[in-house]
Amino acid sequence: MTNIGILGAGRVGANLAGKLSAAGHHVTLGGRSPEDTAARAAPRLAFADQRTAARTADIVINATPGDSSLDRLTDLRTELSGKILIDVSNATRDADDGLPGDLCYPGSSLAEKLQAALPDTHVVKTLNTMLFMVMTAPETLATPPTVYVSGDDENAKKTVTGLLGDLGWQPAWIEDLGDISTARATEAMILVVPHVLRRQGIEPFAVSLAR
Repeated sequence: MTNIGILGAGRVGANLAGKLSAAGHHVTLGGRSPEDTAARAAPRLAFADQRTAARTADIVINATPGDSSLDRLTDLRTELSGKILIDVSNATRDADDGLPGDLCYPGSSLAEKLQAALPDTHVVKTLNTMLFMVMTAPETLATPPTVYVSGDDENAKKTVTGLLGDLGWQPAWIEDLGDISTARATEAMILVVPHVLRRQGIEPFAVSLAR
């Protein structure tokens, strides 16, 4: 069992919290305030404000809106020191219809910015190339999906790979791309998402590697 803190109590955070809790981990779902999180949390989950969720966890998942994640997590530098930070967010500016638009960090990535701002934290980018429901149920897609992993620390990536297995990801579906700079490639994949959603609606899909 691992103590996992999830920052963000929306659909992504709550979805991950439920599956990881069911896998036997102790999960604290962190909202902007305890009251906000309590309204969303399932009975089996602990809930707290985001600072407490980060401080009491061994592994922290960033499921906050990507356009504000850098400021929000930099403020938690002390709480995140020495820990693994799994970043599943994409930093984009919303288009007129509310769907993802331009990248906030062209030529870089949110994950790289987080790693630079949090040098004592092991940032691992993953799960950001699919709709949220696929994160915890990859087996429901007709085509085997791919989940990409980027990070500078090999041991941290191995730990994250184990958690991906708890979420239902088979080893053959996990693609380690290399260091944290490779996250700029997977974050750029978000640019295809609004076009798919406008044509197909919110149907589960992932950006996958076919061999």
